[in-house]
Amino acid sequence: MQTGSTNICERMGRSRELSEFKCGTVIGCHLCNKSIHEISLLLNISRPTVSGIITKWK
Repeated sequence: MQTGSTNICERMGRSRELSEFKCGTVIGCHLCNKSIHEISLLLNISRPTVSGIITKWK
């Protein structure tokens, strides 16, 4: 469910590649002090993509 603003994945132009749930999972891992490398390995997402999601979220 979306609110009035677009989600992080859509702003990044990655809405087709990553679901909103997976973007949220990346942010959740980041908030639990996982490194970008750990998140990348855990979720099988490239490090630049993980880094981009976190950067846009901040």
